[in-house]
Amino acid sequence: MDASEIRQNFDRFRILIIGRANAGKTTILQRVCKTRENPEIYDRAGQKVRFQRGVHDIENEMVFQNNQGFIFHDSRGFEAGGQFEFDKVKAFIRHRSKKRRLSDQIHVIW
Repeated sequence: MDASEIRQNFDRFRILIIGRANAGKTTILQRVCKTRENPEIYDRAGQKVRFQRGVHDIENEMVFQNNQGFIFHDSRGFEAGGQFEFDKVKAFIRHRSKKRRLSDQIHVIW
């Protein structure tokens, strides 16, 4: 399959962003999406939840209204020796990799 055929299978790219806590992951995403607005956050049930800087559930989907071709998942951030966060990210990647639909899988880890 070439890129155009793959693109026909789903509307949005799903990206997991990983980095240190308070390193500016959301700010980087705002720059990439060319916005200063906060993303809209949706829980597992598709319900909109309030954006709170520094509070992240990796399962939540972050979407910027001006660039809806991407769904971002934000890790809580890694700290030195933070095994819990690392295990949670590994479990999330494992879980998403088993999804049947390509649109539900992680396409990029950044």
